[in-house]
Amino acid sequence: MWFQDEARVGQKGRLCHRWWTRGQRPPGLCDQRYDWTYIYGAVAPVTGQSFALVLPFANKEMMNLYLAEFAKTIADDVHVVMVLDGAGWHGKAALNVPDNITLVSLPAYSPELNPVERLWLYLKETCLSLRVFADQAAIIDACCQAWNRATEDIERIISLCNYPWIKAVSS
Repeated sequence: MWFQDEARVGQKGRLCHRWWTRGQRPPGLCDQRYDWTYIYGAVAPVTGQSFALVLPFANKEMMNLYLAEFAKTIADDVHVVMVLDGAGWHGKAALNVPDNITLVSLPAYSPELNPVERLWLYLKETCLSLRVFADQAAIIDACCQAWNRATEDIERIISLCNYPWIKAVSS
């Protein structure tokens, strides 16, 4: 069972959580420009496997590309159940879903059920906050480096994403 989601990263960044003196603002950079890209990521929380593409838009064409590339990584004798949220570009009618993948939607308004959300928080807190990116290429490089750094340790993926209810559901 895999869980998939997208995260927007860009020049209009977000501040991270940080301990600081009460009544004062912590120092940090914030860019006012509007240029971003998206990390399409999926994880298998039980095994710690992961797969991601950094793509320029969040739409059905990019989702179809993501699914096609993900399907190439699946062994011939394996069928993957991919759980994702109810974004407009995730509709089964809008997508060309490969034969070795079955899409399952989470209930509406329930991002807390998607373990990938914890991975996005980790990436934004540790690698992608309080930064000013020069251009689109710098955003893409930062996203790739952040994803690779976070997912090189399988135990980190398991500890962040393996919710207790996943074992009960996938048994």
